[in-house]
This record gives sequence, structure tokens and C-alpha cells, in this order.
Amino acid sequence: MSVQITQHNPSFATAPQIDPQDMAAIAAHGFTTVINNRPDGEGGPAQPTSAQMATAAAAAGLSYHYLPVISGQITPEQTQQFAALMKAATGPVLAFCRSGARSTNIWSMGR
Repeated sequence: MSVQITQHNPSFATAPQIDPQDMAAIAAHGFTTVINNRPDGEGGPAQPTSAQMATAAAAAGLSYHYLPVISGQITPEQTQQFAALMKAATGPVLAFCRSGARSTNIWSMGR
């Protein structure tokens, strides 16, 4: 896997933008859920869409959730949604955005 993962605790990690082809390696590393916190199109046409990511996650046997947040504008509702996704996860979660910072922030806010 070509992506740098930051492990925050045994059940949660973050990463910068991942690619659809990373999903199999993410599953092989023991993650069961992927949360995409990056809005579609934020990185231009080279950024994979949420639909592409969802298809790849399903093929790898991963649960996938799209919860786009704007940096510096995370709402209480988004924080609650993220916390609910974490609570419902059946195993380790990997959340990603452009750099991993937004995913780390929304997780921290919901704890």
C-alpha cells in the first residue's frame, strides 16, 4: 500500500487521500470500515470520486461511508454522524481526507 497510515488507537487510523486500488491492502491490514471525509472534486479531476471508492471498498469486503467535511467548517451534526459511524463499526476504521487532518479533527471532536 502506498499510503501513509497514522494509527491513533487500535480501532482508529487516518490517512491522506487513498486510491481505489488501495482498498484491498487496507482490508489486508485488518480494517473493516473506510470513512471518506473529502468532498468529491476538491482535488480536481485526478481525485477519485466517492462512487469509485465505494465500488472498490465493496470489492475488498469493506464497509464504506461518505461523510464529506470542509476543513475548518466541521459541524456538530457531522461530528455526531462520524461518532455514530465509529460506534457502528464492526472493526478497525480508516478515515481519510486530503491530508488526514480533517479526519483526525472530526474524530477528536466526537470523542
